[in-house]
Amino acid sequence: MSDILERVHRFRQTNGWLFGTMLFSAGLSLIASFVLSVDAIELARDPSANLACNINQVISCGTVGTSWQASLLGFPNAFLGLIAEPVVITIAVAGLAGVKFPRGFMLAAQVVYTIGFVFAYWLFFEAMFVIGALCPWCLLVTLSTTLVFVTLTHVNLRDGNLFLPPRAQRAALAGLRLGVDAFVVVAWLLGLVVLIISHYGSALLG
Repeated sequence: MSDILERVHRFRQTNGWLFGTMLFSAGLSLIASFVLSVDAIELARDPSANLACNINQVISCGTVGTSWQASLLGFPNAFLGLIAEPVVITIAVAGLAGVKFPRGFMLAAQVVYTIGFVFAYWLFFEAMFVIGALCPWCLLVTLSTTLVFVTLTHVNLRDGNLFLPPRAQRAALAGLRLGVDAFVVVAWLLGLVVLIISHYGSALLG
């Protein structure tokens, strides 16, 4: 059993797994951002447009898309995804090819994507508790952003790119060996599912 766990641990540290997961997740986010951008243009032409993902009062891209939160910076938030995700995809492809970026570059990527991660969750909680509606494509962005953030953080901790103090770096590596990051992300995502179901209940299917 310990031999199997050790193999799993080694595999989770490989560039193939980490950058492959990052590439897949960023690809999903790019697709979702593109669809949301098209929807945003449609809503700009006709705010009452009946989008394909307007399913009911709770699952409604139109309700979310016409809120002020959807264009916080004066343009649709989805445009940010069209800008950011190709950069992540480039990093992932380069990582799969064996490219090792400078530590300063990876630290900057971590900082910028952390801001994007926080922004994505701000939008999620605004949709949940202020707007009162959920957008399936936005939820996909939240999921994929989480996975990219986790894999990018894993890479940077593994490679010592975050310039942590030696003691903190050793603790981080020990956590990675124990799979703490995988446990946390699974628990976090399950928690979000429970939160959505408990908050909206049968209205999700209404």
